[in-house]
Amino acid sequence: MSGVGENQLISIQPDELKFQFELEKQSYCDLKVANKTEHYVAFKVKTTSPKKYFVRPNTGVIQPWDSCIIRVTLQAQREYPPDMQCKDKFLLQSTIVPPHTDVDELPQDTFTKDSGKTLTECKLKVSYISSSTPQRSSESGATNGDGNGPETISTIQRLKEERDAAVKQTQQLQHELEMVKRRRNQRNSGNGLSLKLAALVGLIGLIIGFILKLTLASPT
Repeated sequence: MSGVGENQLISIQPDELKFQFELEKQSYCDLKVANKTEHYVAFKVKTTSPKKYFVRPNTGVIQPWDSCIIRVTLQAQREYPPDMQCKDKFLLQSTIVPPHTDVDELPQDTFTKDSGKTLTECKLKVSYISSSTPQRSSESGATNGDGNGPETISTIQRLKEERDAAVKQTQQLQHELEMVKRRRNQRNSGNGLSLKLAALVGLIGLIIGFILKLTLASPT
């Protein structure tokens, strides 16, 4: 058995599982497992609290000098642990397997300790991070001074600038809309006047033509 986070076959990052703890919500932590050898290495993840955690993949085969990501999900909890302390632990076992071995082809005794097999193990601790910790920090900061930290002031200033920009953009759009309406009304009124003039000219042309026809038709 080797030290935390690393053994002769694989390396694990990070070397501790940290979960953002919040009631009735899931949280996850990703582990990067890297094969440090020129051999195919099989791994298996075990935990002291299998009902609390969902591990995928919990078993796999890593090619030489390759790596994979293991996602460990903390199931939604209904109550806080005492003092936010977690005593859960994870164990990652690894062993060399024949080349091109698929995970479905691993024998049942792959991770069974015996004298003829090299089986290495890494232990990983678990810690919980309270989601209320940042709130407490901001509250303590609010009691020291005017209640607005540098980040809060910059956020408020940024929101004001975005609001002012949105107001200006809205006013500009309204102005452009009014201009479009005016141009459309002018165009429509101009078209109406042109139609009236065309009709009047046509009517006058008909009257003149009728008069000329009558004049030419009458005997001299």
